[in-house]
Amino acid sequence: MKIGLTANPTKPAAIELAERAVRAIGDRAEVLLSDDVRSVAPGLPHAPLASLRPDVLVAIGGDGTFLYAMRRCDAPLLPINAGTVGILAEVEAHHPAEFEAALERLLQGRYFLEERMKLGAQVGATPLPDAVNEFVLHSAQIGKMGLFELAFDDHVVGRVQADGIIVASPTGSTGYSLSSLGPIVDPGLDALVVTTIAPFRVEARALVVDPLRTIRLRSVDPGRPSLVIADGQEEYPLAHPGSFVTVYRSPRRATLVRFGSSFFQRLRGKRILPWTDEVPSEERARADLSPPA
Repeated sequence: MKIGLTANPTKPAAIELAERAVRAIGDRAEVLLSDDVRSVAPGLPHAPLASLRPDVLVAIGGDGTFLYAMRRCDAPLLPINAGTVGILAEVEAHHPAEFEAALERLLQGRYFLEERMKLGAQVGATPLPDAVNEFVLHSAQIGKMGLFELAFDDHVVGRVQADGIIVASPTGSTGYSLSSLGPIVDPGLDALVVTTIAPFRVEARALVVDPLRTIRLRSVDPGRPSLVIADGQEEYPLAHPGSFVTVYRSPRRATLVRFGSSFFQRLRGKRILPWTDEVPSEERARADLSPPA
């Protein structure tokens, strides 16, 4: 078995965990390091993340690290949270026993794979690398609104004045889209989520769209440049006014290693679900009462 290993090089805790992972795996599997973490074990083979060909990739960091890894490596990903929120994470690194048990289960093959939809996009006729969370069309001028046009399947449906427009996958529905009041969508579904960022008309609503549709976005505000941003990490300037970006369901999938925790359990643990976590004591007492004989 070949296990790839990457981590956020700016987080000392993530690098320390990568060193622990190398020691825990030992000679039970071949370890391939990404160049970002080659210092944790100089004697092991390393390569740029996009060139690694592991059976499973272990990524240690936060959601940004996981998204970065999934954009560059197609191997199933085991995300280990050494950050703050870590919505995508399967393992919390601050629980040492959980971390060690996860590596043991990985080595024994006691896991299942969860596939999730990716987004494809192209600017004009130029394809962009897939995104896992979202593509955003945003005004390039900080603090300035833009006027954006939306078209579904090449049919224009309207324009909106806003800071930008997000097209998210179900995985991305708990990211930037959620902070812009978009809906939470079960990642087991395939769908396109369209959310406006700080719209001038407060009644603007998010849309959940059939994944077979294509969504075309463009800025129609003369003199206002715009950017396409993928997963909050890479920017693609639109070359000239009238340029458009088309977003659609990618034919490729993201694959995550899972041990059994559910999407809703993870969200509840992160205090993201919209319902209160605590049941009032009097209601809990009533719920615990046994039915009369």
